[in-house]
Amino acid sequence: MKIKRIYNDEEGKSHFGEVEIPLADGGPIGLLSEKYAAGKVIFRETPADYDFKWHPAPARQLLFILKGRAEFTVSDGERHVLGAGDVLLLEDTEGEGHCSKAMYNEVRHSIFVTLDDSVQF
Repeated sequence: MKIKRIYNDEEGKSHFGEVEIPLADGGPIGLLSEKYAAGKVIFRETPADYDFKWHPAPARQLLFILKGRAEFTVSDGERHVLGAGDVLLLEDTEGEGHCSKAMYNEVRHSIFVTLDDSVQF
């Protein structure tokens, strides 16, 4: 399973990347990843006019979008619109960070799951 990520380089500039979560046969229920250590779970509703300029992620975390869409912009100007069902790994906890804004005048519902430092994908 592949998911997008935002990370920062040695100069503090953010970039998009991708990580692959390895899956293995879980029997009749399908494919499963290993169990990863997680910290806090945060539920969030973001207003339809949300437009948050440059900021680093407050923690290394996974963002699960349940409803609505948002555009994320990184240092080199690359932009991606993510919506319901998308997962984003936020690792740009230092440096310039990223921008995020609501799209299409939609409220966004999302869940953030902070990750233990030992978690590597």
